[in-house]
Amino acid sequence: MNFRLAAYAVCTEGGRVLLVRHVSPKGESNWSLPGGGVEHGEDPFDAVIREVAEETGCEAVVERLLGVDSRVIPAAERTVPGGPDHQNVGVFYQVRITGGRLRPEPDGAVVESVWTPVPDVARLRRSSLVDIGLTLARTLPATGHVAAVPVGGLIQH
Repeated sequence: MNFRLAAYAVCTEGGRVLLVRHVSPKGESNWSLPGGGVEHGEDPFDAVIREVAEETGCEAVVERLLGVDSRVIPAAERTVPGGPDHQNVGVFYQVRITGGRLRPEPDGAVVESVWTPVPDVARLRRSSLVDIGLTLARTLPATGHVAAVPVGGLIQH
């Protein structure tokens, strides 16, 4: 089984959420939260600030830990065929943008970052991470754990 530790930013402001659009090498587009893999020896707290800067061009501060999500994606459901099962452990933070200007990720997979009205998110082809992060931000569970988010329709792993 593959394993990935990642940190994600939930940036909300005025009824909008900051989303990033990834484009795969095959040209498939998918919306997600700013964030990504925690490097070896890196604290997830620092990783989320770095990822926001890399993917969006903006400076950010962490306001609070929202929670941790752990899910196993069976090999049959992965977008990359032929690989093993995959466990993703995501640390979600409420983050506030403090400066910078939105821009595409230089030499990266993020082609744009935009403030999106929260009601419009349901119509987007998006990662399940978006729904997990918004649920954590809305409910602020005392345990920091959100029940499994159903995957289907427009939501992708």
